[in-house]
Amino acid sequence: MSSGLPKLRSGKVRDVYKVGDDRLLMVASDRISAFDVVLPQPIPDKGRVLTAVSTFWFDQTKDIVPNHLISVDPADFPEGAGPDVAGRTMLVKAAKPVLMECVVRGYLFGSAWSEYKKHGTVNGEPLPSGMVNAERLPEPTFTPSTKADEGHDMALTRDDAIALVGKDLYERLRDLSIAVYKFGTTVASTRGILLADTKFEFGTVDGELVLIDEILTPDSSRFWPADEYEPGTAPPSFDKQYVRQYLLDQGWDGTPPPPSLPDKVVEGTRSRYIEAYELLTEKSFDDWYGVGG
Repeated sequence: MSSGLPKLRSGKVRDVYKVGDDRLLMVASDRISAFDVVLPQPIPDKGRVLTAVSTFWFDQTKDIVPNHLISVDPADFPEGAGPDVAGRTMLVKAAKPVLMECVVRGYLFGSAWSEYKKHGTVNGEPLPSGMVNAERLPEPTFTPSTKADEGHDMALTRDDAIALVGKDLYERLRDLSIAVYKFGTTVASTRGILLADTKFEFGTVDGELVLIDEILTPDSSRFWPADEYEPGTAPPSFDKQYVRQYLLDQGWDGTPPPPSLPDKVVEGTRSRYIEAYELLTEKSFDDWYGVGG
């Protein structure tokens, strides 16, 4: 894809191409990663779902914080963008990334639950005793992590995060991340979805702090159906937790190479991603760029 443009990098999911001096073309592939390892099987249409969901949320949250999105319309893409970019591509402003993952949690789950069971803390901060898996936290909690090019991201304490980016920027990132998370939870709740946690990435464009990469997608967030949520359990989800759970059930410890995904897990993941898009946006995925006939 996009072979006619200079390629800057390939991430776990996205390939990034240079467009002039101040713009980028971000192409979301169908690759899927779990525990920071790219899995051998792609998930059909996954890149289009991520782009569609991000486009929805970038528009919804632009009054809270500006973002890097310019257009997702293939008519606006430069020559050489390639034949298979429709629906999976964003033309964006080139930003200087902030080298910290901005994670917000509303529920005690995943790595946060693992830390809590051992130490009674999340990112080094104490929580009330006696909490159970998937329990709602007293308040949405900012739990940043490192942004690793390879290997696993590592949770940061407040002091470590401040040492990494500085106190003023840390507080701005925290406040903006929580504000966008709270907005997302409000919108999702009207669709019968709980937004358990999510990850944001920020960068600067001409000195202005902006949201970049993706926002509130099934790759960067946990979405739970509200009517099936029960504290003390592992709720069903509209995100890649379905894949993570399959890999855990196979006894995989996260060390490459990962197990292959059977067809039923590939298709089950695809259907969950599409369902997340349609529930959140109240639109048909068939109408998204590059999908419908």
